[in-house]
Amino acid sequence: MTAGTIPIIEISGPPAERGRQYGEAARERIGAALTYYEEAFGESSGLTWDQVTARAERWLEPVRGYAPDLVEEMAGIAEGAGVGLLDILALNARGEIIYDQTFSRMRGSEGAPGDVAEAKEAAADGCTSFAVLGEASGDGHVYCGQNWDWRAGTADTLLMLRIVQPPRPTLIMQVEAGQIGRQGASSAGVALNANGLGGRFDDAIGLPQTVIRRRVLDSESISAAVDVLCRTRGHIASNALLTCREGFAVDLETTPGAHGWLYPDDGLLVHGNHYQATVPVQLAAGYRPGSSDSLIRVPRAEAGLRQLRGATAPDQSRKLIHQAMSDHLGHPEGLCTHPDPRQPEVKRWMTLLSSCVDLTTGDYYVTPGTPCDREYQHLPWNLYDGPHAPR
Repeated sequence: MTAGTIPIIEISGPPAERGRQYGEAARERIGAALTYYEEAFGESSGLTWDQVTARAERWLEPVRGYAPDLVEEMAGIAEGAGVGLLDILALNARGEIIYDQTFSRMRGSEGAPGDVAEAKEAAADGCTSFAVLGEASGDGHVYCGQNWDWRAGTADTLLMLRIVQPPRPTLIMQVEAGQIGRQGASSAGVALNANGLGGRFDDAIGLPQTVIRRRVLDSESISAAVDVLCRTRGHIASNALLTCREGFAVDLETTPGAHGWLYPDDGLLVHGNHYQATVPVQLAAGYRPGSSDSLIRVPRAEAGLRQLRGATAPDQSRKLIHQAMSDHLGHPEGLCTHPDPRQPEVKRWMTLLSSCVDLTTGDYYVTPGTPCDREYQHLPWNLYDGPHAPR
């Protein structure tokens, strides 16, 4: 099945088996992802793909120690797609590889020109996430979602993935092909939307974000999801906006050091790609947002989403959310981001997907690409068809 141009894949069974199903169903898109990132990493850092996978291997044992079942799942994906485990691991650690400051040592020199390029590439990740609780929506429903902004060249690698994995909650996620976690929601009524934050920390090996986010979504409750974020050490900084069906949301700015957190204001919470709770001490002296348009996107999204207070039904609320997330102030950058023709093709980015989840009803909507010229499409699954569904 397809939702527009986004394949819809459902997998189930033990970790290795569901991974094999995933790899077989997404073989073509996984190949496209490997081709794109081989070119992108070569352009930004001068590394060959063999060097990239050699770097990615450093995450294998930490992931196996934390979540051995997810290594089994990745191995199954590799088998089904006819590629290597380290290829799949590199796709799952692509953000960590882009941000990692030890690349220069692999090239044999400190401060190589690629370091500047890598920082610019990292700053290109520009998502805007939101949570709208019952007191901020005229229909009383709980909504969440985001505009997922990333490299335009990855558009043909996106998937909507449903994972049936009892006794854990059933998940619906939007991912790049080969990834085991990114953004989504679960049958436990917990949703995760995420944003890059940027900033260099230290050389210690932490967990890839795809692994942490998957474990967040695997959680059976909002408290368990928060606990995952508080007790794991990510390799890079990343923002996590958690929303649950019961009408609670919290945002955690997670870093390899300290975390910051935010709560909704009058039922509304929006987060972009700059630190909004606190700037980590490691960055404070010279901090400047990597994605400068984040300073525009956040208040524009807040203003648009406040209009939901006047909605009287879910279809009207979705229309207002769609309208808010289609904002073009600052074009081609902004809430609804379009590729900038002034940039080299491999470095252009865009809003790859806009999501809107009604956590009250379990309905999941996405646009396959920029929301300004596409309507929300209703996925064929309901969130609450799975273990831990709220009664």
